[in-house]
Amino acid sequence: MSKTRIFTTRKLEKITKEFISENEEFNNEYLGDWTSTLFYVSHKKCWLLINKMTKYLLILPNIKKTDLKNISSIFKENLFAQLTFDGIETRYELVEKIIGEIKLQETNNDRSTNGSLNNCLLFLEDWKCEFGDYENMNFRDLNGRLNSSPNKMLNWKYPKEKMNEMINNYEKKSFLEKNRIVL
Repeated sequence: MSKTRIFTTRKLEKITKEFISENEEFNNEYLGDWTSTLFYVSHKKCWLLINKMTKYLLILPNIKKTDLKNISSIFKENLFAQLTFDGIETRYELVEKIIGEIKLQETNNDRSTNGSLNNCLLFLEDWKCEFGDYENMNFRDLNGRLNSSPNKMLNWKYPKEKMNEMINNYEKKSFLEKNRIVL
């Protein structure tokens, strides 16, 4: 079973301390690592995550401490729903296979990734003013907007395009391995 590391920012690390795993050396070979930070909407804790390789963003709204026991399934369900919303065709079983088990890690101080997160938080702050309360915010739509912004680090591709490429490449590789087709 594969594992996926989610590095936490210092702010998020403070509230997830007991769920932080030992610093294991492993890497998800298909999508790599994610980094997450904490933001608030109407006093509810929400997470903003970014995939280091694809710059794909994911919002996990209203995450409580009791949810952290099931963070793997919450993450995979939200990722699958966001991929579907963004027009990326895939199956939940494939997302489950690619992501595997989530391991929260202490911050890795990746300045580039943290800078991208902070940039997206500015958009979210604007949208909080525009939409007001938590109940008025359509997180799938807002998340889709973030993934539909071209990214210089991706040679001006959209994060959702890069994520689609990665998932399609994984699906092709799995199909070839399953059918033992050698190119």
